[in-house]
Amino acid sequence: MSIHPRQQRLLDAVRGRGSASVEELADRLAVSLQTVRRDLRALAERGLLERFHGGAALPESTIRNIAYAQRQLLNAEGKRRIAAEAARRIPGACSLILNLGTTVEAAAQALGRHEGLRVVTNNPNVAAVLAHDGNAEVLLAGGTVRPLDHGVVGDTAVEFIRRFKVDIGLIGISSIEADGTLRDFDWREVRVAQAVIAASREVWLLADRRKFDRRAMVELGHLSQIDRLITDAPPPESFAALLAEHGVDCVIASADAAVAGTAPAPAVPAAPATRNDRPVPQPDPTRR
Repeated sequence: MSIHPRQQRLLDAVRGRGSASVEELADRLAVSLQTVRRDLRALAERGLLERFHGGAALPESTIRNIAYAQRQLLNAEGKRRIAAEAARRIPGACSLILNLGTTVEAAAQALGRHEGLRVVTNNPNVAAVLAHDGNAEVLLAGGTVRPLDHGVVGDTAVEFIRRFKVDIGLIGISSIEADGTLRDFDWREVRVAQAVIAASREVWLLADRRKFDRRAMVELGHLSQIDRLITDAPPPESFAALLAEHGVDCVIASADAAVAGTAPAPAVPAAPATRNDRPVPQPDPTRR
């Protein structure tokens, strides 16, 4: 089916730059903001563009992710809710690893009220946020700095993370396929994420609704390696049995939880539990 000539000009404008804001497109096409938004909605519904708050970009491929600045804007509210839910469930005085990704970075922002955290990360953005708050000891991996988002990758980062065993690893992901395969775009990032999983007694996956049935090229792991999935909407029905089969605790972050705040979970003593021979993290009462 053909598209309207105005929509074709809009599509050509986005293709020429990779991405564009609503205001830029309205100026270029000499039309109203409302017209641009309507055309973007129509083109996105046909899979020709990927919308983000305030603009649009070319659809992603299995080869590369969309630009970091655009990912920060995509479903920002959903990521904020996921971050608040994760922070609410993390007790104070525990050890964490946080890897790359905009949702993980949102979680770092939400951890500001926690005391006594020890955080290992290969994400300088996470390190800057938590170091600024002053409530956490932050250990930053060395390695190759990736230009698009300043993420640290490579063998040096992998070896650094392998030195630790932490209570909880918080990881992001680009793709969760229908068979439970977890995928990402950069094989160097994937190697670091695999090291995070191996170094964590419990692994929490932070993934918004867009990650289900999305395409990416590099296999990272499988849902069976995940203890808790925190997302912003119920997963597609096809995933329900898969999550249940592998014992993944699926948490839907609600707007109410985000409003309630991000204070740490109380350190209530409980009997240790296990999953895949990994003890579930328990707060250490000797750490303050």
